[in-house]
Amino acid sequence: MVFDGLWDTLLSVMKALLPLLGLFLVFQFLFLKLPKHYIFNLLKGTFLAVVGLLLFLQGVRIGFLPAGQAIGEVLGSITWKWLLIPFGFFIGFLTTWTEPAVRILCDQIEKASAAAIRKYVVLYAICSGVALFVGLGMAKIVYGIPLLYIVVPGYIVALVMLWFSNKEFLSIAFDAGGVATGPMAVTFLMAIAIGVSSAIEGRDPVVHGFGLIALIALAPILSVMALGFLFRLKQ
Repeated sequence: MVFDGLWDTLLSVMKALLPLLGLFLVFQFLFLKLPKHYIFNLLKGTFLAVVGLLLFLQGVRIGFLPAGQAIGEVLGSITWKWLLIPFGFFIGFLTTWTEPAVRILCDQIEKASAAAIRKYVVLYAICSGVALFVGLGMAKIVYGIPLLYIVVPGYIVALVMLWFSNKEFLSIAFDAGGVATGPMAVTFLMAIAIGVSSAIEGRDPVVHGFGLIALIALAPILSVMALGFLFRLKQ
């Protein structure tokens, strides 16, 4: 049903937004003293944010999560398990391409750099990095590779690349790791990973299904710093 769990979703949204609104009102009465029309616009924006989050999270509850898990269970039952790796690459790129937070970050980068760093260059770097690591995450599930064997070397490489990448890209890289793990990745890709691991014999969904978001967070750090290294060579 469309309205299953709607009340619980609404309560979680209110718990998230009301403290922020209360904090702003405290500063408004004590320090800011902003005009009344500004406060009115803030309240309207808060109401719209509540409605938007409610609709999105309810859609995730009844749509994205069940669909992602069902797709993962079907994929996990195919005979040629290695096909999950190119599928992971494809779905990782596509999901990141549609991630709103990634688009906002790329727009802000182009604006802050006065178009010296083009947004689509950063967007392709982030999407390609996530696609590669989602494919690697599928390989982890298929072949039972421990998560530490991927995460630890990945962060060691990231620490080494700190010394070689263009300094303008370092902060961008770590912010990109945060925005890539947005609502699309968490709700859809994680559900697919859990579905795949539950369908493959000998794979524990808790052990092998989770961990994909950690790889998605690591991927843009490496890919954007690699882009910064190329910019440094060009300069």
